[in-house]
Amino acid sequence: MIDKEWAAEAIKNIEEQFQKIDCKTEWASFYQRIRNESNNYEYTFEEAKKRENKSLNRYRDVNPYDHSRVVLVKGTSDQDKQRSDYINASLIQMPNAHRRYILAQGPLPHTTDHFWLMIWEQNCKAVVMLNRVIEKNQIKCHQYWPLGHLENKEMHFPDVNLKVENVTETQMDYYTTRIFKLTNLDTGISREVHHFHYTTWPDFGVPQSPLAFLHFLMVVRRSGALDENVGPPVVHCSAGIGRSGTFCLVDLCLLLMEGGEKEVNVRDVLMEMRKHRMGLIQTMDQLRFSYLAILEGAKRLLIRDPTLSELEIFRVEDAEEEDEDTPPPKPPPRGESLRHNINNLVPGDAPRPQILPELPPDMPLPHEPQNNSNQFSDEEPNRQGSVLRRRRRQERLAEQVREIKRKRQEAESWQELKKSILQPLRLGVGVLLFGGGAYLYYRLFATS
Repeated sequence: MIDKEWAAEAIKNIEEQFQKIDCKTEWASFYQRIRNESNNYEYTFEEAKKRENKSLNRYRDVNPYDHSRVVLVKGTSDQDKQRSDYINASLIQMPNAHRRYILAQGPLPHTTDHFWLMIWEQNCKAVVMLNRVIEKNQIKCHQYWPLGHLENKEMHFPDVNLKVENVTETQMDYYTTRIFKLTNLDTGISREVHHFHYTTWPDFGVPQSPLAFLHFLMVVRRSGALDENVGPPVVHCSAGIGRSGTFCLVDLCLLLMEGGEKEVNVRDVLMEMRKHRMGLIQTMDQLRFSYLAILEGAKRLLIRDPTLSELEIFRVEDAEEEDEDTPPPKPPPRGESLRHNINNLVPGDAPRPQILPELPPDMPLPHEPQNNSNQFSDEEPNRQGSVLRRRRRQERLAEQVREIKRKRQEAESWQELKKSILQPLRLGVGVLLFGGGAYLYYRLFATS
């Protein structure tokens, strides 16, 4: 049982840190100082820059440090010498909080097998996904798991001899939980992997409500996926630094306070995290949100009714809904290699073109839930809102599937067009070179 007087002092310490920056509106300069200090780190990332590994990075300026990168064990064996041991993922170890995380980029089509191999080798119990596959009409992450339809119940990865099966899926108002069965086909051994998917967190932005985010964090905690006695959870968004860094920073600071540390310095915790992976927390808004979430979480966790569970004290009545028509905030650079002034940030490198996921041509679109009647009594006003929100989610998912199919068709059409243009061009160049060579030979030798 935490002493209330001690808890009040610990909360006051965080409030003072927040107010010192907020009252003077110094978030921009505060965030810039963090970036500048991080730029002075002399950690190398030579493996990420190797020619054979460049195509395995989603963004050119977000690379794992050599000293903290996750190494794929299977890629180092004699029989797998042709396979690289590289994956764009970093192990964050915070001994003071007894926490470990693997922060990773969203898988690319050709790194999805590496992603699942890492989960198997690191004995991860869960994946925390903080982005949607498609955001603002851009692909942010490959569809690396089976959707769960009859035609798409499981995925096979023959290069690493793993199989992933979608066992269950539960959709909530602003997040979805799934359970996968991951099987090693070499040994026949299977493991259960939890998938926690936050579906309403905008890229380069922040959740609308710290309370909803904290409830999601408690759901992940309750599963035991963050515990010390299991493999580190994989936390990813698109680049694996912005939303992922925010999630881990809030969890770490709250855990330190729950463990008895009265004077937790949020900035120092973030700087320590950045020693393991570059660019964590991408915007000053994400940094400010982290402070707000830590404050809200500390007030509810440290001073609470002992009869209530963590999920109960972070209960969310109204789910947050992101407006897809709202223009996204101006994106800053993805990583630390772009060192512009905070007031003149420019977008980082755009994602490389991706091969879109192969979906069965006749895959059924998500259907409406049964008994979805619009008739409700006066005693059930919340039920109607819940069904409407669920319907909007179903419509969003259906639109996402249609968009993936459309973009896949566009990619296939573009490949066909390139073939139709390049093939005669290559033939023409070949004839020209052959003819030119023959003419030169005739002029130089045949006439002499």
